[in-house]
Parts: sequence; C-alpha cells; structure tokens
Amino acid sequence: MNVVWIIVSCIVCFGVCSDGLSGNGTSRPAVVNVGAIFTFDSTIGRAAKIAIQEAVKDVNSNSSVLQGTKLVVQLQNSNCSGFLGMVGALKFMETDVVAVIGPQSSVVAHTISHVANELQVPFLSFAATDPTLSCLQFPYFLRTTQSDLYQMTAIAEIIEFYAWKEVIAIFIDDDYGRNGVSALDEALATRRCRISYKAGISPGATVTRGDVMDVMVKVALMESRVIVLHAYRTLGLMVLSVAHYLGMMGDGYVWISTDWLTTVLDSSPPLLQDTMDTMQGVLVLRQHTPDSENKRAFSSRWNKLTGGLLGLNSYALHAYDTVWLAAHAIDSFFNQGGTISFSNDTKLQSVEGSNLHLEAMSIFDGGPLLLKNLLESDFVGLTGPFKFSPDKSLIRPAYDIINVIGTGFRRVGYWSNYSGLSILPPETFYSRPPNRSSTNQKLYSVVWPGNNVQKPRGWVFPNNGKQLKIGVPIRVSYREFVSQSPGTNNFKGFCIDVFTAAVNLLPYAVPHKFVPYGNGHENPSYTDMVRLITTGKFDGVVGDVAIVTNRTRVVDFTQPYAASGLVVVAPFQKLNSGGWAFLRPFSAQMWGVITIFFLFVGMVVWILEHRTNDEFRGPPKQQLITILWFSLSTLFFAHRENTVSTLGRMVLIIWLFVVLIINSSYTASLTSILTVQQLYSPIKGIESLKETDEPIGYQVGSFAERYLEEIGIPKSRLVPLGSPEEYATALQRGPAKGGVSAVVDERPYVELFLSNQCKFRIVGQEFTKSGWGFAFPRDSPLAVDLSTAILTLSENGDLQRIHDKWLARSACSLDNAELESDRLHLRSFSGLFLICGIACFIALLIYFIQILRKFCQTSNAAVDMDGQSTTSRSKRLQTLLSIIDEKSDKSNRGSKRRKIDRSVSADNIENDLGRDSRWRESQVPSQNEIH
Repeated sequence: MNVVWIIVSCIVCFGVCSDGLSGNGTSRPAVVNVGAIFTFDSTIGRAAKIAIQEAVKDVNSNSSVLQGTKLVVQLQNSNCSGFLGMVGALKFMETDVVAVIGPQSSVVAHTISHVANELQVPFLSFAATDPTLSCLQFPYFLRTTQSDLYQMTAIAEIIEFYAWKEVIAIFIDDDYGRNGVSALDEALATRRCRISYKAGISPGATVTRGDVMDVMVKVALMESRVIVLHAYRTLGLMVLSVAHYLGMMGDGYVWISTDWLTTVLDSSPPLLQDTMDTMQGVLVLRQHTPDSENKRAFSSRWNKLTGGLLGLNSYALHAYDTVWLAAHAIDSFFNQGGTISFSNDTKLQSVEGSNLHLEAMSIFDGGPLLLKNLLESDFVGLTGPFKFSPDKSLIRPAYDIINVIGTGFRRVGYWSNYSGLSILPPETFYSRPPNRSSTNQKLYSVVWPGNNVQKPRGWVFPNNGKQLKIGVPIRVSYREFVSQSPGTNNFKGFCIDVFTAAVNLLPYAVPHKFVPYGNGHENPSYTDMVRLITTGKFDGVVGDVAIVTNRTRVVDFTQPYAASGLVVVAPFQKLNSGGWAFLRPFSAQMWGVITIFFLFVGMVVWILEHRTNDEFRGPPKQQLITILWFSLSTLFFAHRENTVSTLGRMVLIIWLFVVLIINSSYTASLTSILTVQQLYSPIKGIESLKETDEPIGYQVGSFAERYLEEIGIPKSRLVPLGSPEEYATALQRGPAKGGVSAVVDERPYVELFLSNQCKFRIVGQEFTKSGWGFAFPRDSPLAVDLSTAILTLSENGDLQRIHDKWLARSACSLDNAELESDRLHLRSFSGLFLICGIACFIALLIYFIQILRKFCQTSNAAVDMDGQSTTSRSKRLQTLLSIIDEKSDKSNRGSKRRKIDRSVSADNIENDLGRDSRWRESQVPSQNEIH
C-alpha cells in the first residue's frame, strides 16, 4: 500500500513539474510582431528598408536574443502623408503588433503619436527629428535618432564661433521645419545672435521653381549673408539651384545646411556635376556615429547588398539599431513574465453608427512594461552606445561638420554636446572633464562659397537703395567737435572727420546720410538722441557721444575714439611768499603733531634719564626748563644734555632720525615755495564740492547732470551752462555774485575751454573713466567693423592728426596742470611718527617695569624689618615716588661723575681758602703802620 502511494505521489509531482515546465516554455510565443511605417521611395526610406530587413535577419539568427521567438516586422508605406500614416497605424492596431518602428516623418509622428498614447503601443522613430516630439505629451513616442534640438545648437555654436550675429532661415513650413527653426532661434538667442529673417516655403508637392525664386529674391535683398537651410531633399536641392542661379553662392555668402543634405550625399551615387556646382562651399551637418569594427563590417556587407548603387547613411544605421532595441526590450519583457495580450478600448466601443470597425483596435496590455524596458535598454550598436537619457533622448549627441568641395566633401570638425566644436572625434573627450572654453573650440579651414578661404563677413548693406540715417547733434557750443554748415545737411568737425576716415577704411561702401538733431538754440540731450536708434528713426548716431552705462543698455558703441571723463574746473589764485611763508611747508595738523611729539619725546627722555643722569635732576622749575630746552634743541641737533641710559639713547636716536627727515622735507618744500610760482584753489576736487552747498555748473545736454545727482548732489545746486563764455562768466562771478564755484564737464570740452581761458584750472583728479564712440543698434555688425577701423586710425597716427587739426591748443593750454596742494601733510610722515611713538612706549614700559621691581623689593624689605604689612596706601605711594625721584648710584658713569665733582669741589675749596687767607693777610696792618 505504501508503495502504491509513493508511486502516485511521484506521478503527481512529475505532472506538476511537467505542467510548470510546459508553462514556462509556452510563455514565449513562437512569433512576435512589430510594425514599421516609413516612406519606401524616399532617400532615407530606401536605405532604412534594407537596414531593417538585415537587422531582422541578424536578430532571428542570434540565439541569445528572443531565445527561439521569431521577430517579424510588417512594413507599411506612409508616403510622407499624415493621413496615410494614420491609416497605416490604425491597421497595425487591428493586429497583434507590440511596437511600431517609425514613422520617418515628423509630421506623421505628430499625427499617430495620439494613437500610440491611446492604445499603449510604443513607436520607435529612427528619423523624426522634430524637437517637440520629446515632450511629455507623447510618452509612447521614442526617438531612436538625435533631436534637431542638438543639431540647431551645433549650428548656433558654429555661428558664434565665426562671430556672426544675424542669420536667415529658409525652411519647409511644416512641423519639422517650423519647430526646428524655433529651436535654432532659441539657441542663437542664448549666444546674443538672432534670426533676422525667416523664409518659409510651402511643403506641398505643387511648389514650383518660380515660388522658390520669389522667396530667394527677398532673401537676396536682406542684410545678412548667413543662410541656414532646413528642408527635405527635393525642396532643398531646388533652393540651392535657384540660389546658384541668382548668384547667391558667390563671395560673401555663408550656407549652412541641416543633415538632410548629408543624407543625400551619403545615400546617392556621385551626383551630377551641375548639382554639385550648386552646393560648393556649403557647410553640412551629419549625425556622428563612432568608427567601430561592427560598423565597418556592416558597411562592407551593405556594399555587397546594394552593389554600390545606394550609400549607407546615418539614418539607416539608426534604423538597424532600432530593430535591435525592440528585440532587446521584448526579450526583457518576456524574461519579466510579460505576455502578449490585448483588451478592448471602451472609448472605441462607445462610438456607434460607424463603419470604421474601430472596435477591432485594442489596447496592448503589456505596453507600459515594454515601454519601461525600452527606456532602460543599454547596448552597443552600429551607432555607438545606445542608451536613453532621463529626457528620452539618446546619450552623447554629436555631429560631423562637412564642407562640400569639388566633386565630394571633407570633414572640417565635429560638434558634441559634451565638448563643443573640435577637430578630434567626440569619443576622445568623454574620458576627460568637460571643457567648453573658447580656446578649445576649433575647426579646420573651410572653403566658402565662391572658392574663398577667408571667413566671410556675413552681412552686407541691402541692395534696395536704402541709406543709413545717421543722427548728428546740432551743437551751439564747442563747434570744433560737431557743426552744421548753414543751410545744408553737411557737417564738419573732429567727430565727423573721425567717422569719415573710419568708413573709408572699411572694405565695403556704407551709404549714409547725416540727419541733424536739435533745435539749434541749445545743445540737445544726447541720451534722448541715442534712444531714437531703438525706435528706428536713426540707424546710428555720430558725434561727441559719451559711452555711459544707461546708453550701453539700449545700443552698441564702437571702440572709443577719444578719451573722456568728468573733471572739475575752478578759478585759482597765485600765492606769493609773504611774511608768513615759512609756515606753509607744513599743514596746521602737521605743525600740531610735530609740537606734541617734541614735548612728548622730551618727557620720555626725562623719565628715562631722571634717576641716573644729574643733568636731568634738580628743582622742578629747573627740570621743566630742561625738558623744554632739550626737546626743542634736538630740532637743530644742539642739545647739550647727555643721555646715559640705554633706553634714553634708543629713543633719542630714533627721534633724531625723525627730526632729520622733517628738517629735510621742510627745507625742500620751503625752497619750492619761495622760488616757484604757486597756484591755490579752495576746491580740491569732486569730494570737496560735495561737502559744500555752493552751486556747480554743467554743460547743457551732458550726462554730467545725471551723474552729479547720482553721487548725492542736490539738483538745486546744479546750474546749466550752454557755452564756454557762460562758463567763464559764472566762474568769475563766483557763488557770492550769482555764479558757480566750479564747473563739472568732460575733459575734451574742458581742455578746449582752458586753451584760451588762463584764469581757471582743472582741480583734483578725473573721477570718471569713459570715452566717445559712435552708436548703432544692438548687435550691429557695422559697430564691430568701425571699431576695427578706429583702432587702425589710432595705430597709424591718423586719429592724432585729426585731433591736432581741430583741437590745437594755444600756449595758455600748456599751463593747465592740475592744481595740487603744495603742503606736506601728516599722512606723508605717519610712519615716522608711528615708529617713534612705539619706541617711546616700549622704553617707558621697560623703565616702569624696572621701577615696579625695585618698589616690590623695597616693600618686601620693609615688611621683613617691621614684621608686619600694615603700611598705609599713602606711605606706599610716597615710597614709589621716592624711588622714582631718588638718585641711582649703580651706574659706573655716575660714580665717575661724582669723583670728578668731588675733585672739582676740593679744588674750589682750596682756592676759596687761599683767597680767604690772602684777604685776611691784607686786612692785618703791618708793624710799621702800628708803630
């Protein structure tokens, strides 16, 4: 019985195991269906069809992928039609396809992406490059090629590399063209460039050569000569042919094409010479695919398959990798237990009264899991590492930059989102830290249209007869800079001559006319005149226009052709020597500090010498006189008192050095005052003007008024002056008589004013730094070219010659040196006084430490003798003062001095005794007299 149960159990277990094995084996279907929608007879489609078929063969022959399940790709031709693409997608939705490869066209992709979202079937496009397809609106649309977002960024960086500012975009006016040009516009804007003109062409098949001719004639009249062409094969070749016919492929033009042209060049056999002639010098982008052994092997295999009649383009490589992407994702889908099942869409079942059989379409239940596996795929294909970034774009976008030359083309560099422009393949930079500095951006030389190797300027003046309207101020003062000939629109002056000379250096003509600005009664507002450039009234402004911040915010200026900056002009008076001239070398503060230091050093030396030097002892009155005499006598190095202490000598040596410097400086300054004519003004510069409340003059129309208000000077103090004569009158009157204390104006005007006004001078330093330049609209290429011309004028000396012609100075102007104070101030000697003060402090500190030590020793001895420490505070203070005042006998020099004093006293006593004895003898009468 037990044996029977054992047999039954084994049978049951075997059955269960067999059922389990059977279930695992049957979870993978024998066939998995994938759809493909693209245009079979297009340049991309012909190559993609072969690539997809070869990829299916390779997948099915590889046992490591799909593990016995056969991959079947069903092809549908969309003919680049959104309607036919929608029909093809709906047909696939009636079958059991789990993914769709395609569509090829961005227009079709926009249409059928809504179907993909509804039925949860991933669409894998190898050729739809519209940047907007990457948005969150289409989660089931995956781009297996590079987005035009990166291609347009590459074009923008090429334009920035060659320093062009404006481009013209010619594009096919559909989703592909419009969205691509929008991406280019955004990429240019971040680099301070822009699209100056957009020329859209209808995407319909009915577009004729005449239609293209009308568009190109408008483009030829534009100022920019940098043209970006974003179209399809047929329309793009037609545009290049018309441009060649109109002479728009000659010198001065720049043509940059998106990758549609490299697809034509790579896919087609050698083009006819007439076709190649229409694209000479064009720069073209091509999606970069790293060189590899697998790519070379497939290329060799491709040549055998096509017999050399169809080239291998980058889109065919992406189509091949797309099939492998689908295979890897489906394999992972099966490994994760996914099953191919479909369910009815309740939204479609609710549609009644329709013969479209919409109920036949069903939702792929495994769509979300398959989409997840697609996004997580990571393998190496023919196009390199195949992996998606978080924004569903392929990693490491890169492009080859191709230059069409002769019967073929050559690569002039690369662009990658990692390293920018380079002459090395992008793969060489991925192992290094990213470096997008301008010094690392390089390209090989390019042969431009017209067989020109020099970089084109990128713009010309339009050929529509338009002249530039150049605004010129009508000045009523300082007409040497700008002046209008009476009754005409002719102008002359320094600024006009500089502009004319710079324009003559340009390699092209600049048709222009001068337009006067102002009422002729007062100088106009230059800020208002510059702002008229933004409104289109002026195409530029020429004159004595200062380059200041608020103006640079709205226009571009050329290189400054004249240095400028605000200065202060004030009247002055000549100083004679006078009876008190000897006090002028030093300021009052300096005299005060010198006096204090003389007394201070005398006190310090007295303190240090009092205990050890008899010459610094005696009654208080005598000691005070000694201090004053000693300190003042050091001024002439005539002090008679000797210093015996080390600290006293140290302080005295440093002080004598300070006195030496002070004496030398005083002597030099006094000599200059007595022998050189001195000028004096109470105003020392802009800071001293701010501290007063006196009126200040400025030139009408100058930016000086706004500047003075910004630094805190009330507008009520500012007085507008319109001419040099008004300057002189207001300065001569002064604030007391209704004039001004000073005038603030730009240096060129002031120098011209001082050339014949010898009663005034510039005081203080120039307190703003600016220059004069010519103003043009923002990003104007003429501003750049004129800047180069102005630099040339400066280097060859023409600018100085023009300056001398109009602004020659008289002899008076040679004496307009800025006024400076002739006094020596305390700051010039602060270091000396600081050193001396520190030396005195250190000496006093050491001295008082010695006194305190002696005081402590005396106090301790007194305690030891009395046996108690009840000494009063007054007693201790008397002890301290007695120690300070007592005569120190420890010095050898002091003992020697005492010996000398004793010998001198003895001699004196002997002499006195001798004199007394002789006197007494003289007083005693002789005996003869007594008798």
